[in-house]
Amino acid sequence: MVDVDLSQPPFSLLDDEGKDHVRRGMDLAYFERHDIIVETGQTGEYVYLIHRGEVAELDPTLPSSMSRIGHYTAGDLFGAISILNGKSRYRFQAEQECLCYLMPKALFKTLCQKYPEFSQFFRQSLAHKARLLTEKRAEGGVTMAGFMLARVSECMRAPLLLPANADIDKAVRTLSDSHADSLLVDASSQTGMVTKTDLLNAIVLSQRPVTTALADIAQYTLVTVKSDQYLFEALVSMTRHKVTRVVVVDDKQVVGVVELTDVLSYFSSRSYVVSLQVEQAHDLTELATASHRTPELVSALMAQGVKLRFAMDLLAALNGRIMSKAWEFTIDAAHHQDSCMMVMGSEGRGEQILKTDQDNGLILADDADWTAVHDDMQRLTSTLIELGYPPCPGNIMVSNPDWVATVSEWKGRIARWASARDGDSLMKLAIMLDSHGVAGNPSLLESVREELFERCSRDELLLSYFARTALRFSTPLTLFGSLKKPQHGIDIKKGGIFPIVHGVRTLALERRIHATSTFERLDALAEDGRLNRRFADDLGEALALFSELRLKQQLDDITNDGSGDQQERSNRVVVQELSSLERDLLREALHIVKDFKQRLSHRYHLEYS
Repeated sequence: MVDVDLSQPPFSLLDDEGKDHVRRGMDLAYFERHDIIVETGQTGEYVYLIHRGEVAELDPTLPSSMSRIGHYTAGDLFGAISILNGKSRYRFQAEQECLCYLMPKALFKTLCQKYPEFSQFFRQSLAHKARLLTEKRAEGGVTMAGFMLARVSECMRAPLLLPANADIDKAVRTLSDSHADSLLVDASSQTGMVTKTDLLNAIVLSQRPVTTALADIAQYTLVTVKSDQYLFEALVSMTRHKVTRVVVVDDKQVVGVVELTDVLSYFSSRSYVVSLQVEQAHDLTELATASHRTPELVSALMAQGVKLRFAMDLLAALNGRIMSKAWEFTIDAAHHQDSCMMVMGSEGRGEQILKTDQDNGLILADDADWTAVHDDMQRLTSTLIELGYPPCPGNIMVSNPDWVATVSEWKGRIARWASARDGDSLMKLAIMLDSHGVAGNPSLLESVREELFERCSRDELLLSYFARTALRFSTPLTLFGSLKKPQHGIDIKKGGIFPIVHGVRTLALERRIHATSTFERLDALAEDGRLNRRFADDLGEALALFSELRLKQQLDDITNDGSGDQQERSNRVVVQELSSLERDLLREALHIVKDFKQRLSHRYHLEYS
């Protein structure tokens, strides 16, 4: 029996009996340097698991300088595709002395027949393989299904429905009998909601008689979800819309209600109480206490296997609410309707898990009367620093008068930036394209962003200059397609995250897509036909993988002293410290980035620039 580590995918997809078959059926083989292990066109006879050494995957049909298309090291598998396809398309050659475990074809096929997930591993796209990494994180904690697979239908309450002409007396008795906090009002053309608080305010504050019809006090602006949506998404919606319940609607029919307390109880993790603490904060001290707990929430989300995109959505909503409440505590309500605070960069895209430097600005209505605006913005910046958002080194903050302007002034700036097309102007256009309103009147920002689309979306020359930035940094792959392995690590932000984010941003600008999240932009580009759906999905999974690897480094660094090189260090991933599955996914994801950059180059004619 061979002693081999089977704790990593795809072997972790086998049960104990399957793993025992592997150990009993495997052999061990030694290969000299330059030995051809599998030749092009050769019938696949074994799956090879490298114990020690390195193996090159070569395409003999290409010139020798380009023939090396893959690189495998200890813990990596090769040869399975040769068995599935009948013969090998490429040559596998030892680059140094190698020791490999050999799994015979008969054993491999038997395992594929008995274990569908094991078989599927070798046929999956990046999007499917990445899911294994997420599942592995959840081991030992709350299962991934509890967070990712729970649906709204599993947590919703049956709706309490009363006609619009029912009165307050009837509503109070109905809620008392059912032990509920809210009920729905069936008006002729729409559905409303009445809560216990609404009833109390109507009777005590407004002194309405108990015979008042519910139609007169109901709220008709409801936040809705579908029963087949993820429960996690319902939590994000509640946080984003500042509500404690959502109405479940299927095919235009109300089928249930989900309360925040039900969701928090279902997830049964004290970290999720952060959302509640933010909502219940009555002053900046309480808000700061909740805000400083977000790293704890991030760690819990990742440890429990929550899909990164869901975690990003929740944290973006939470950060938005924290900033919104900071605004409410700091800025006089008289100015709320005539101004809009916007966040930009990764915060604007909703893709920043941990708190990062402030990137924010202020849009004022053209007729706004706010003489003390700059003093108030200085105070707001200081407040955000206290809440854990460091100042921006580039001074892109509301405390900087350059980032405070009226709607007309912002539109004038956009016109000048679009005309100039220099590096600084293009950067500012990108910043505004990602901007997202978190406080005040969001319609002011929409007016400004509409001007940006009008000025830029049909300007081919500007789009070409804009797209070129995505090619600024090299992809950290060798000439032969394998991962670069510098001792200080590869910069995952420059080599992986930025090309996807900015390339997708460029396509979104061209297609006038208003979403700011890269993931939502990818969905829209796929629906629009600009990107193939599978390629869009793989780009999204590649971005999630890069972000997750970066986040792991950031969480490791979070206890450091915040020295000047911490941000640079947090962007670096040391390939040698990754598992074989992570290395395989990273290599595949970087090849997707390389492909995407080639597509951008072709679309915007960058090969001639």
